[in-house]
Amino acid sequence: MKTLILILCGMCSFFAITQENKTTAIEPYNLEGVWELKHQFLYDDHNQIIDTVLNQNGYRQVKMYSKGKVMWTRYDPKDNNEWFGYGTYTIKDGMLEERLEYASGPMMKIVDTTQVFVFELVMGTNSYQQIDVDKEGHYSQSENYDKVQ
Repeated sequence: MKTLILILCGMCSFFAITQENKTTAIEPYNLEGVWELKHQFLYDDHNQIIDTVLNQNGYRQVKMYSKGKVMWTRYDPKDNNEWFGYGTYTIKDGMLEERLEYASGPMMKIVDTTQVFVFELVMGTNSYQQIDVDKEGHYSQSENYDKVQ
């Protein structure tokens, strides 16, 4: 009887450990898919939201993430410039890093000075927020996206 109880306890422990390992291996950040900019937040010196910038007059921005690649495009009816970019992305320790490899003319001017864009990443169920953070840890602005279903 003692042997049977020990065997059952051992099996229960084994299943509990293997189940625990499976759940901890799940990546909490998954950007795979298509995302559309909902709005932007502006922050004060204490990382508090001070303003919300809504998309107006047909402004649209869409990002697509797939297998380590990112592509984005922006349409603003008031701007004659084309805005798009393509590159790679990684997520580590709650930070999203995008490295642009190719972009439209106006964006290439920005890429000449900034090739790597690093954001704090906050995930929701069907949304995410990428926050610009300076060297002192202060937020400046964020882009807030909803997943396109």
